[in-house]
Amino acid sequence: MARIRERDTLAFEVVYDAYHRLVYGIALKMLGDVMAAEDVTQSIFLKIWNQPDAFSSGNFGAWISRVARNRSLDVLRSRSLRGEGEIPLDIPIDGALDEAVFARIDGDRVRDALRSLPIEQRAPIELGFFGGITHEEIARRTATPLGTVKTRIRAGLRKLRTALEGSTVA
Repeated sequence: MARIRERDTLAFEVVYDAYHRLVYGIALKMLGDVMAAEDVTQSIFLKIWNQPDAFSSGNFGAWISRVARNRSLDVLRSRSLRGEGEIPLDIPIDGALDEAVFARIDGDRVRDALRSLPIEQRAPIELGFFGGITHEEIARRTATPLGTVKTRIRAGLRKLRTALEGSTVA
C-alpha cells in the first residue's frame, strides 16, 4: 500500500490480482448479480487507487473484505429504496465467465471453511455478513443474548481466519 500511495501501478496490479476475486466473490454472494458485483469490485479498487490512505494498517484482507461487504450492503439498501426489481442478470458475457468461475472457487473455499464451524458460530456469521443484518437483529431473531451473539461471531471469525490463512496473498 505504501507503493500504491506513491502511485506505483505495478504495486496496484499486485494488490488487484491478489484480492479482486475475494472482493468479487463477496459482492456476488451478497448481491446475486454479476454486473452489480463487477461494479462493486471496480468501485472498491478505484477507491484504493484514488484514496490509498483509506487503509492505514492491519490485516489488508480483512479490511478489503469488510469494505466489499459494506459496499454491497449499500447497494442492497439502495435497491430497496429505489424498489429495483429482482431480475437476475447473471448470464456471463465474454470474459465475465472467467471471473464468475474464480469467484466461485474463492466462494467454495469460504463456504467450506464456514461449514467447518459449529452451527452456533456459523449461523450468526452468515446472517450478519451475508444477510446484512446487525448483531442486535441477529440476537432478536435467534432469541440469543447480544453479548453471546458477539462472542460467537468473534470466535467463529477467528476460526475462519485460521482456516483461510494462506489462501490470500498479503
